[in-house]
Amino acid sequence: MDRYFQFQELGTNYKREIMGGITTFLAMAYILFVNPDILSAAGMDSGAVYVATALAAAIGTIIMGLVARYPIALAPGMGLNAFFTFSVVLGMGIPWQTALLGVFISGIIFIIITVVGIRELIINAIPAELKYAAAAGIGLFIAFIGLQGAGIVEANPDTLVQIGDLTNGLTLLAVFGVVITTILIALGLRGGIFYGMIITSLVGVIFQLIPMPSAIIDFSIPSLEPTFGAFLQPFAEQSFSEIFTINLIVVILTFLFVDFFDTAGTLYGVANQAGLVKDNKLPRAQKALLADSSATVVGAVLGTSTTTAYVESASGIAAGARTGFASLVTGLMFLLALLFSPLLVVVTSHVTAPALIIVGIMMAGALGNIEWKKFEIAVPAFLTVIAMPLTYSIATGIALGFVMYPITMLAKGRVKEIHPIMYGLFFVFIAYFIWH
Repeated sequence: MDRYFQFQELGTNYKREIMGGITTFLAMAYILFVNPDILSAAGMDSGAVYVATALAAAIGTIIMGLVARYPIALAPGMGLNAFFTFSVVLGMGIPWQTALLGVFISGIIFIIITVVGIRELIINAIPAELKYAAAAGIGLFIAFIGLQGAGIVEANPDTLVQIGDLTNGLTLLAVFGVVITTILIALGLRGGIFYGMIITSLVGVIFQLIPMPSAIIDFSIPSLEPTFGAFLQPFAEQSFSEIFTINLIVVILTFLFVDFFDTAGTLYGVANQAGLVKDNKLPRAQKALLADSSATVVGAVLGTSTTTAYVESASGIAAGARTGFASLVTGLMFLLALLFSPLLVVVTSHVTAPALIIVGIMMAGALGNIEWKKFEIAVPAFLTVIAMPLTYSIATGIALGFVMYPITMLAKGRVKEIHPIMYGLFFVFIAYFIWH
């Protein structure tokens, strides 16, 4: 085992790998509760989503550990789950079963383009500024959803939004959650988001703002039946043309786009921190990307949104993880987490809201990588970022950015810098606005 994972070459041992794997799990365990909370708003069964989330994370992470041998964990991605629920299901009116089909197809496409080596072409075609803008925009969108869930921001018929009732007990609980989570992360505590949720839940129970769970551990794991294989249901109820609308095609492309670049950035960033990048290249990159795309397909079959690599894996690396053995440990922890589904009753939207807000803040850091002084870059980047929260749609933000980019670059005379693929995407998103 230690020879397979190259313990000696990488200067590690079982103790460091186990501690690293557990640390990564604690840093990202919040997704077990946040994901069901978000996807249940799309009409999905929260218990089934909890199980699907844990299994998708466990399977994806174990594949990453065994095949690619990297200390990188996977789980349903933040941002992509919000896009699934609020943009696709609630925004476009697409049934969640069809949305799962979109996730499944995007995963299959991801596998194909990874195998045939198209990924480098796509990465080079889309300018870095639009990738950063998409990441930051998703961060703002997630934070906005969190602020709404917390009751800190609410609707107003005259001004669209306004400050919520800060004297409301549940809203105050969410504010407390934001403050305590911020403090924990600022102090450098690994898993600060997860611990923040635990503390917020305990405070909510103590002040009788949220219900007391009937148990902590339940060996009767919730049924997967409500979501397992549900992505095939549209074929039994609709014709091919009714399923594959322009909206669904845009959804598939968006799932693919966000997951593709989020995964690539996370893989290279985390692996570089671990000292695993050689000559500016990531060894076994294809295997790592295949593990990620396979996890997305598995997750869609089980009943959850896109599964992707987690940047929280960096916390495990900081604790000593260097090999895929740490991923096996993290995967095992997700399997054990299946027994803790009773805690879902405690983790309400006011408890998960702080996690959404904090993750949104972290993702907004990508704004610093955009060249704002170059107007031809600033316009499409700004529209991408601002449109996501204001239109309540990640797809619309990406579409606006991709439409404006060729226009501003042509106006500036930077024709040679526009990749032909960007012209193709220009027309794709024009069609999206016409038929949306």
